[in-house]
Amino acid sequence: MLTSTDRYLARLIALPLFGTLVIAAMLLVLDKMLRLFDFVASEGGPVSVVWRMLANLIPEYLSLGIPIGLMLGILLAFRKLATSSELDVFRAVGMSYGRLLRVPYMYAIALALVNLAIVGFVQPYARYAYEGLRFELRSGALGASIKVGEFTRLGSKITLRIEQSRKQGRELSGIFVRAENRDQQSVSATAKSGQFLATDDPDTIILRLTNGVLIHDAPNFRTPRVLSFSSHDLPIDLPKIEAFRGRGGADRELTIPELVRVGRDSTASQELRNESRANFHFRMVEVAMMLLLPLLAVALAVPPKRSTSALGVFISIVMVVTYHKINEYGEGLGALGIVHPIIALWVPFLLFAALIMWMYHTLAMVPGGQPIGALERAFSGLGKLAKTWFRFGQRKLEART
Repeated sequence: MLTSTDRYLARLIALPLFGTLVIAAMLLVLDKMLRLFDFVASEGGPVSVVWRMLANLIPEYLSLGIPIGLMLGILLAFRKLATSSELDVFRAVGMSYGRLLRVPYMYAIALALVNLAIVGFVQPYARYAYEGLRFELRSGALGASIKVGEFTRLGSKITLRIEQSRKQGRELSGIFVRAENRDQQSVSATAKSGQFLATDDPDTIILRLTNGVLIHDAPNFRTPRVLSFSSHDLPIDLPKIEAFRGRGGADRELTIPELVRVGRDSTASQELRNESRANFHFRMVEVAMMLLLPLLAVALAVPPKRSTSALGVFISIVMVVTYHKINEYGEGLGALGIVHPIIALWVPFLLFAALIMWMYHTLAMVPGGQPIGALERAFSGLGKLAKTWFRFGQRKLEART
């Protein structure tokens, strides 16, 4: 049963945890959104597809943001307790760090399970849907628009150019179109305006041209035939769109049970088995690391006495990001078969866990222990040195003036 102290800690952790998670996810989404807008615009696709692609990337961004949010939520909550001397009160009434970590570990276990569900089952399907949208954009299956002012190939026999497009492509003007057939006959037409019309055949559309000139040419014609028209319908066969591959073309599209099955499949290639095993262990160590974050957060949250330094916040972010990059490098080594995935990914995990346990033990068990005390003193000295140089430079500038 939760005590009033537990509920108080839960409230302190919740705000920075979820706030950091939302901010981290939004920053990643905004960074990707700009590149997706450029990609969709270059492919001539509808703008609405950008939001669908971003929605499929949210699970991936949540899997990255949840550990950072958990770390900063616990760290900022305990830092507030330490700087306001509330932590000293809790310690004075006999509450150990282990007892105070009950609520942080409730958050950690719950979010670790959520993250496991995301990276293990939700993210693979979302990643496959994202790659499917990219494929459809490139192939034109999403109804990519004709690029205004450029010659566009529709299949291998039709070339189209449009000067202006209004009302989302429903009104076209300044049209040039040229079509060829196997008998080397060609039809070229220019028209003042036109529009695309659907037909009963999903593989064929009609380009209705208005107020233009049509030129028909063939090898057996002495001169091309020229015809003026007020309205002319030109059927256009849409290019056949290749079906998108099945899910599983990349290890990130496989769920955890599927990775295990591929990794044990003796009929699969050694390269595919290495990639599956490496990705499986990568996901596992990323989730397992979350169970160590409460210890790391507490060890970095408590500054030295009479200090309000936020160095621990900076170090925590550096450590989490660095560990994630080490895991990515280890996954690459395991996928190439250079190092066994267990060694490449779990050895750094054990080393990182040993470092965290030492930091926590120094804070919780050693009287007056401060795991980053040396760094605090070094940064404090650098800060004083910088202030001295700034004041010296300011005085020198005032003397000149």
